[in-house]
Amino acid sequence: MGVGPWLARCSVRLARRDGGAAPGPVRVLVTSALFGGLVAGVLALTGVRPAAVALAWAAGAGVVLAAVDLAVHRLPDRVLLPAAAACATALLVDAPATGSWSALGRAALACGAAFALAAGARVASPEGLGFGDVKLLGLLGLLLGWAGWGVLLAGVFLGLLTGAAVSLLLVATRRAGWRTAVPFGPPLLAGAVLALALAH
Repeated sequence: MGVGPWLARCSVRLARRDGGAAPGPVRVLVTSALFGGLVAGVLALTGVRPAAVALAWAAGAGVVLAAVDLAVHRLPDRVLLPAAAACATALLVDAPATGSWSALGRAALACGAAFALAAGARVASPEGLGFGDVKLLGLLGLLLGWAGWGVLLAGVFLGLLTGAAVSLLLVATRRAGWRTAVPFGPPLLAGAVLALALAH
């Protein structure tokens, strides 16, 4: 059993809340190709080291989260919380193994800052940002902050830019109105991937 088909099955079952749901062949193919490409990018960025496990785990979680959010506008804790724990653990192992203590400290600060700012935005405008988005921003803060403050800022900016572009495209093609809720998770994840790719 490959990881790609398993991720596709997880995304369908979480979206439908049906433990017996099965993905179609197209979804399996797209999910497998996307995950494979992301893991290849992780190895090119970091090489073989514990931090690669963090980014690879986040890649798998991100594929599932994006699929579920696009389908039902939800970012399930069953994916987010284990991903956060696994990524934090891998970065904790990476610091003594490679001497990347400064990157670990920066990651912790970035995680806290991203989560706090997102939580503040959630309180100020509950309609604009879901609590799943807040937790996702905390996770992305951890990973992008580990790569650098510039990477974090670029990831957030590119995520916002991607979200705005998708919203405008949907409105222009009359597939959504100005008040239509658009899932925010996939643009945030796309922005993070773009920022890491540009940093590399």
